[in-house]
Amino acid sequence: MKAIVLSGVGGTDQLVYQEVADPTPGPGQVRIALEAAALNHRDIWIRRGLYAGIKLPVILGSDGVGFVDEVGSGVDLNLIGKRFWINPSLAWGDRPDIPDYKNWRILGLPDQGTYAEKIVVDVAQLEPCPADWSAEAAAALPLAGLTAYRALFTRGRFQAGQSVFITGIGGGVSQMAMQMAVAAGGKVYVSSSSDTKLENARRAGASGGVNYRQEDWVKTAREMIGGDGPDLAIDSAGGKTIDDLIDLVQPGGYVVNYGQTTGACQNLEVRRLFWKQVNLLGTTMGNTSEFRAMLKFYQELNLRPEVDRVFDLAEAGAAHEHMESGEQAGKIVLKIRG
Repeated sequence: MKAIVLSGVGGTDQLVYQEVADPTPGPGQVRIALEAAALNHRDIWIRRGLYAGIKLPVILGSDGVGFVDEVGSGVDLNLIGKRFWINPSLAWGDRPDIPDYKNWRILGLPDQGTYAEKIVVDVAQLEPCPADWSAEAAAALPLAGLTAYRALFTRGRFQAGQSVFITGIGGGVSQMAMQMAVAAGGKVYVSSSSDTKLENARRAGASGGVNYRQEDWVKTAREMIGGDGPDLAIDSAGGKTIDDLIDLVQPGGYVVNYGQTTGACQNLEVRRLFWKQVNLLGTTMGNTSEFRAMLKFYQELNLRPEVDRVFDLAEAGAAHEHMESGEQAGKIVLKIRG
């Protein structure tokens, strides 16, 4: 089969399009003939060598959709020919609140990922994908959708009528968190360094947005939202933004973080945290029940994730460069089969 193999860390030249042996499913496993895969910032960090536990060579990719074309022993033969999403959160464990950190991992490192024509996964990772979903939209959903769902509903306890402030609109997780919050009956406010992305967010249902490069953007956001600030803030930036969001949310509000694209928070004003009774929470990915709940949410409300651009599998390097440009609004997808 053809696959994109990360042969070393560094630039996009390390993503090599080559022939590799077809994987063979073992007991309790299936092989999926992939239609499409999607990029995540995790792939960029791994390629750059900025991720823990890198083992090379490896096939990157956490998101994928396709058809079962072979099953291992103990697996129902009737699955062959059926279409499935792959849950990229592997071996979460029995506790819904935290994963089993000794065994839990994310598809695409150390396990071989979805930048390939075929992939082998445990049958427990499969969830049925309806025929009315395009391959591109289906591939865009799993990792970002799961991360956004857990951040918004499980950790953030978001409910209809509440307000949420989402940083870094334009990325996959932030776009899906906005989409879900709007669909759930909330008022959504966003931030970005791009006025174009802010305007796109308003057209997609956001009540307002603020450019975080402007001076005193927290004050602008608070005035825009009104009252004592939003009920919830969802963030992927980390850094000083964490302190800003503790300042922004209302007393007793929630700040949920799932990344630190701007680095560590060096100067947290702890007084705000305890005086305002703010709930500062971390989140990563999610469990199987949350993955199923997220898929149900999208299907029942007939939602589709926003796809920014589609590349052929052989163009994975160009897709990485597009993500690194920061110009995307939605998910970047690799087309594998027609």
